[in-house]
Amino acid sequence: MTIELHDIETRAVDNPSAWARTHVEQYLATGGEKTDHPMTNRLILLYVKGRRSGEIRRVPLVHFPDGGDMLIVASKGGAPEHPMWYRNLAADPQVWVRFRDDFFEARAEVLSDEERAPAWEMITSIAPGFAEYQEKTARTIPVVRLARAAE
Repeated sequence: MTIELHDIETRAVDNPSAWARTHVEQYLATGGEKTDHPMTNRLILLYVKGRRSGEIRRVPLVHFPDGGDMLIVASKGGAPEHPMWYRNLAADPQVWVRFRDDFFEARAEVLSDEERAPAWEMITSIAPGFAEYQEKTARTIPVVRLARAAE
């Protein structure tokens, strides 16, 4: 089943946490220009298909440019398990991304260990909190590349 871009926003279900919902509401109200998030300039909205429900899930995440692509981090604050959005995109790598007024389909790819090492160094130099999250958990926190789908 193909989902059209214009249907994504109306079908999206937000993360149940108040923190995430607040950031999504602020993001949508200001076109991504102003939120209470400390890294508003890097905030995106990621839309993934639920692996069991098929629902479109929307989550605010920090991104890092990678050439023409974006990198995101599945940290979940250093929790012992991967975030739900990560498990969903691992099952179906077709995702959608909103970065301010740019809304596009993308393909998610988990970086290999070799690709992750330099990406992780760059990410943690910009956002050291991710290194702290890694120290809190035994799992290797995945880094995911979001590549814009061909139009």
